[in-house]
Amino acid sequence: MHIPDGFLDVQTSVIFTGLSAAGVAVALKGARSQLDEKTAPLAGLTAVFIFAVQMLNFPVAAGTSGHLIGGALAAVLVGPWAATLALTIVLLMQAFLFADGGLTALGASTFNMSIVGVWAGYGAFLLVRKILPKRKASISVAAAIGGFVSVPMAAISFTLQYAMGATATYSTTTVLGAMVGTHVLIGIGEGLITGLTVSAVIASRSDLVYGWKNNNQSLEIRNA
Repeated sequence: MHIPDGFLDVQTSVIFTGLSAAGVAVALKGARSQLDEKTAPLAGLTAVFIFAVQMLNFPVAAGTSGHLIGGALAAVLVGPWAATLALTIVLLMQAFLFADGGLTALGASTFNMSIVGVWAGYGAFLLVRKILPKRKASISVAAAIGGFVSVPMAAISFTLQYAMGATATYSTTTVLGAMVGTHVLIGIGEGLITGLTVSAVIASRSDLVYGWKNNNQSLEIRNA
């Protein structure tokens, strides 16, 4: 999922760098309402966990690689705005310290994982959570489905970028099939890891899980 230098033309890289910068700027404002003295440390731990998981790369096609993203997991634990920031920090560290992904394509990679991955996964989580019973187990199931959805959606976003300005000679159809096909399989693993991790955290400290607190607040009944 990390895009190497020279894989996208300058115009496409600049466009998605601008979109990512705008998204991160909005996330900075939104995260203020999601983080407090309790959840801020959890956001840091989540970023560390995602950093470690993303180091496991799977070769895909045309010089690209695939890996677990962790966007849905972060969104459920600390909220989507904070999750966008956490993923962005992880991608910056990987690019500058480990050369994982090109610097010129950092904006495009950030758009795919920190924005599309996070918000597609969180959107799927909210939809499933609304359908399922209002129980803690439902949060884990919804998180798992959100984790699964986030990965191929990020892969589709990359394919759009490839179609807009790729410098490689592979056809868009070939890249789409390779990316989505592989990332559906990776998404299954991501869904399982996301569901199990959320289940473990919610069993011990449900008060720290944003997706559960948000669910409770919408059901709160006050007596006069």
